[in-house]
Amino acid sequence: MSIFKKLFKQTFIYGLATVLPRALAIFLVPLYVLVLGKEQFGIYASLMAFLILGNVMLSYGMETAFFRFINREEFQKEKVQSTALTSLLISTLLFLSIALFAREKLASFLEFKTEYVSYGILILALDALAVIPFVWYRAHEKPMRYAFIKIFNVCINLGFNLFFFLVLPIWAEKETNSIWNSIYLEEGKVAYVFIANLIASGITFLILLPIYFKVRISFDKIIWKKMIRYAFPVLIAGIAFSINEAFDKILLKYLLPSDIADAEVGVYAACYKLGVFMTLFATAFRLGIEPFFFNHSKHENAKQTYATITKYFTVIGSLILLFVVVYLDIFKRILIPDPSFWDAIVIVPIILLANLCLGIYHNLSVWYKVTDRTKYGAYISVIGALITLILNFALIPIISYKGSAIATLAAYGSMMVISYFIGKKYYAVPYDLKKIGFYLLLSVVFSVFSFYIFEGNLWLGTALLLVFIAMIYFSEKKEIKQILKR
Repeated sequence: MSIFKKLFKQTFIYGLATVLPRALAIFLVPLYVLVLGKEQFGIYASLMAFLILGNVMLSYGMETAFFRFINREEFQKEKVQSTALTSLLISTLLFLSIALFAREKLASFLEFKTEYVSYGILILALDALAVIPFVWYRAHEKPMRYAFIKIFNVCINLGFNLFFFLVLPIWAEKETNSIWNSIYLEEGKVAYVFIANLIASGITFLILLPIYFKVRISFDKIIWKKMIRYAFPVLIAGIAFSINEAFDKILLKYLLPSDIADAEVGVYAACYKLGVFMTLFATAFRLGIEPFFFNHSKHENAKQTYATITKYFTVIGSLILLFVVVYLDIFKRILIPDPSFWDAIVIVPIILLANLCLGIYHNLSVWYKVTDRTKYGAYISVIGALITLILNFALIPIISYKGSAIATLAAYGSMMVISYFIGKKYYAVPYDLKKIGFYLLLSVVFSVFSFYIFEGNLWLGTALLLVFIAMIYFSEKKEIKQILKR
């Protein structure tokens, strides 16, 4: 198998393992909306936001450090593996013992039920213990095993959610004195979401447990210090990214009046999910193209190739933006079947555009990756996080979740622009700014007309979409034909 064929195969499998779970998770949104209601959906969304931040802090960049050090000749692979595994094992057990001991105070401070906080702590611990085993599979080029376990985890989670919300109520009603009736919850059904997640994480850890015996527990202090120094900037960038991704749900919970906070978080988080179409596209594209960026960096026409790739990413992303906005009335009825959630539908075009800007940023970030200036990625992420925090604090008390959506767009848009201008200095790529700007602006203008001015008129929206597609075809016809021939 050629190196490029092998690279493509592994990239496809890892991409599938990343994108498919997110796609499967979308099936749960209509179920949560119908069963949980706004308040409990808000509790679910805000606690999951804490888990996103917790996952980053508990892994503290060790995953990236593992990849960096395992291939360095001056260190033995076995020592690197065992040191990383032991480090995460000790830190996770310390976190678990302290957090469980203080769970009641933590729950009171965060304004969650102690039960929910306990589930969250256990999920975080199990997920942290799975980090190095998953990295071990990737480092030893076992993509099929990695993908199977990742997808199996999602299937378990999905299966138990369906059982708790659809099957258990029927069994509990039929057999009133059975075990099913004893575990059935009339209220607080959001607990089932965390229980299903916990079961999936527990089973996943058991599947990965043999890796602990294969790698073995051992600790090299010198290697660990070097890994921690390398991992620290990765941790900072990860925290910044998690703030950009999830902190808006947390701030909504605490900056709004307590009697409406959970409901506001619920409608915002549910409508935010409609931005997943752009997220899935951007994630799949990034996973597939990043290895190509590195492998192609030495080619004579590398910069021109990067420019072409970014242009077509923007073209497709702009088309997805307009398509979802035009047919948003249909998508909301499928994914958010409870009309009481639709108050926040106004934020969906903003979130779609924000995620498109994030995708363009990832394409533009090729400059600091191929020139080994990755510290700039951390700087840019921190700037984005600061914008997120400042605007959320300023706007949430005034316009609620609309402020959070605006903050997200401002953060990702700023990251995109900053990356472009700094990149011009260190690795100037000849981006076709006129066409990129034209397609992006036209898509935004058509989206505004379709959704905000003409209030989602399907006929007008479809006409605008067809005009946009026609303009892409006639403008890019020559290059499209060349690409198809190749």
